[in-house]
Amino acid sequence: MATMARGFSPLLWSMAARQGWRRLRRRLRAGPAYRWRYYGRTPERLLLAPPDLRLADPQIAREIYHGRFLLAGHLVEAGGESPFMMDVEHRGWLEALHSFRWLRHLHVAESDLAAANARALVLDWITLHGRRISGIAWNPGTTAKRIIAWLQHSAIVLQGADLPFYRLFLKTLAVQIRYLRSVVREMPDGEDRLRARIALAFSAMSLPTPPSAMRAATRHLSAEIERQILPDGGHISRNPNAIIELLADLLPLRQTYANQAEPIPEAVVSAVDRMLPALRFFRHQDGTIARFNGMGITLHDRIAVLLRHDDTGGQPLFHAPYSGYERLAMGGTTVIADTGAPPAAELSDMANAGCLSFEMSSGRHQFIVNSGIDSLGDEAFRPLARATAAHSTATINDTSQARFALPKGWDEWIGTPLLGGPQNVTSQRIEEPGLQGFTASHDGYAARFSLIHERSLRLENEGNLLRGRDVFRPVDNTQPANASVAIRFHLHPDIGLYQSDDGLLILAGERTDTWVFAAEGVEPVVEESIFFASLAGPARTRQIVLYFNTDERTEVSWQFVRTNAILTRSGGSSTQGLI
Repeated sequence: MATMARGFSPLLWSMAARQGWRRLRRRLRAGPAYRWRYYGRTPERLLLAPPDLRLADPQIAREIYHGRFLLAGHLVEAGGESPFMMDVEHRGWLEALHSFRWLRHLHVAESDLAAANARALVLDWITLHGRRISGIAWNPGTTAKRIIAWLQHSAIVLQGADLPFYRLFLKTLAVQIRYLRSVVREMPDGEDRLRARIALAFSAMSLPTPPSAMRAATRHLSAEIERQILPDGGHISRNPNAIIELLADLLPLRQTYANQAEPIPEAVVSAVDRMLPALRFFRHQDGTIARFNGMGITLHDRIAVLLRHDDTGGQPLFHAPYSGYERLAMGGTTVIADTGAPPAAELSDMANAGCLSFEMSSGRHQFIVNSGIDSLGDEAFRPLARATAAHSTATINDTSQARFALPKGWDEWIGTPLLGGPQNVTSQRIEEPGLQGFTASHDGYAARFSLIHERSLRLENEGNLLRGRDVFRPVDNTQPANASVAIRFHLHPDIGLYQSDDGLLILAGERTDTWVFAAEGVEPVVEESIFFASLAGPARTRQIVLYFNTDERTEVSWQFVRTNAILTRSGGSSTQGLI
């Protein structure tokens, strides 16, 4: 084990010890000494069903009726068998199944058949999993999602139900709420723990509870929100997707407080008011969310639903110092960059080694991107997508800024935290007439190669020119060893790449939206790449790479210039054709 944890043993062992303690505490709370505490008085009735902002499709309800469950990107055909009895190894599918968020599709179908199907599936779960607290079904994060889903879609589950089922449903719901209340303090830090507090607040308003229970749920929720939602609206995990997921729960919660004529907690109001502009911050003009630290496929309709609740409707902020990001926007050009240190190890299960990476879009086209995460695909691709080389930034000696591939057995115990990433990241915003920019640096390569990477980006000329400069300077004036540097610019798969007669690389979106790339003193190379965050799955694309050694040069300047020249794409006098 010492060999397995070599180089990071103190942190790994600390995380393993905390996880072991949590599992022990959870096992004790699921055992006979605690279990009896969850079987208290059954609530008499449901007071309300909170709204659900997640998109629903009645066609999916028909698929579920026929035994086809497409969850977490994985299809399982149950046929006439209950899906809760099937032996499925796909963990994401199992978590999605037990979360019951798919009830929204049955709800929107608004038919007696859908109601009967929902009731039968809930009864299957109660019969097979509701009487024994164990396994994935009772993972606290999954339990929180299930409580929210059962409350939000109780109308379809209870439509046409007899009294015994009604009482059984409420009894099982109450058991889950008491269990979650018991374990929430020991949950790992992050999104799931905040969602558990949201679920308990929903429960306090949806079921008859004494005022003291309502006050306690609100107090704990407020404390967790204030700790996890940063002053600029980002989440402590630095994952833009966490903003989307939490807003989808906090917005209905805010409405539920109002519907119950309860004072809306100031923490909820303030968090939502910060998070909606933060969501706009990460949004390109085509509606896509920038792919940083776990963000993958963007569901545009879902983002639109959330942003309808943004009363400001104004321009997003340009600076998110607490989250560690910068945004440049001018003349239809948008640049979003990661200028922050990685989150704490316990929060970094989805974090990427992409410090100083950026994405650039122009109008409705994304030109320079990060590879993103295939959140619905094979887990085997995750380490590739998280590596520095999958981001539009620099690598040294073909090495990632951080490590997340652990020895066998460790990932099953503590997940895949990001380890050994940058510790010191600096960023300074630059605002001048006709210019937006920043200069940032990180020490992710300092320990191994004695080099600091510094990147400067400048957007100017009404958004028609993006200038960049990458500098690799020694740590504390030491003499670093010669290192090989690769500066990568990943292209979106929809972008055409051409070469002019004089060797310039031309990036083409539409015939009226093209950009020319040039670098000073370094010949750009075009290589194959993969874009993981495509709705259809990983897609082939290309990347522009600048290679050089630090004994030859320690900095390089490059630029993207917008040109409206019409290209001869079949290969004429102006271009040499598609690369």
